[in-house]
Amino acid sequence: MKKHIFGYPQIFLFSILILIQSCADSDHAIKMKGSDTEVNLAVNLAEEFSKENADFSIAISGGGSGLGITALLNGQADIANSSRPLTEDEIDLFKEKNIPLRTVVFAEDATAFVVNKDNPIDSINLKDLAEILDGKQDFWSKLSNSNLPITIYGRQSSSGTYSFVKKKLKIKFSQAAKEMTGNSQILESVKLDKSGIGYVGAGYISQNTNVQQGIKVLKIIDKTNTAVSPLDQEAIRQNRYYFQRPLFQFIPESSWEKVEPFISFEKNAKGKALIESSGYYVIH
Repeated sequence: MKKHIFGYPQIFLFSILILIQSCADSDHAIKMKGSDTEVNLAVNLAEEFSKENADFSIAISGGGSGLGITALLNGQADIANSSRPLTEDEIDLFKEKNIPLRTVVFAEDATAFVVNKDNPIDSINLKDLAEILDGKQDFWSKLSNSNLPITIYGRQSSSGTYSFVKKKLKIKFSQAAKEMTGNSQILESVKLDKSGIGYVGAGYISQNTNVQQGIKVLKIIDKTNTAVSPLDQEAIRQNRYYFQRPLFQFIPESSWEKVEPFISFEKNAKGKALIESSGYYVIH
């Protein structure tokens, strides 16, 4: 099998595109789009799958859960990766277009909140976090001896992570929040900004020490007054981190026969081991 992988830094593009390619016909060519949180994991799974299935090619792009779901509606994808469930409006749109779907929950992730490495705080409670993200707190002085204004680096409204954080904290994001295109751009921005705070998929950073340089992952003080890190695997397994969530894949019935071998690979022992080694968590 001849395999080519083409990757483009996400900080420069709206979405990341990876092509795991072989000499595949249309019945074995899978298009996967959606969640930026799931891109790294999807690439790892697709690369291993392709080693055992040389007749398949898999094209993977990120850009946000909403983008992947829209691609399904427009017939431009076989799998939509999503870090959130479908909205009622989306469910209605699929019904209107007569596109029956299958839903696969294949892994679990946590959302990490990050600040610049020089920020003196190591943890934050839910009340302060909510007030920062909705703009009620706009200086770091309440939480530290820093007088810097707070700069929020977030996601676009089409992002599943955006929707997840908004729902968990019951907030509307500050209009001053900067909209980034993905995890990579948020991390790079926070590294360069001592006043910055952002949120990213913990799986994106947990297994990559390079992206952890220059940032600090905050522990979240939950309603029991316990500080828990999103990088604490045992805490995630015990469901003790406030911002953990299932990861979804939505698949049109018309694509199911084609993608079923890949979905089966995700669920077998090798796939589960790869999910965990990539910094995500297996659904038990």
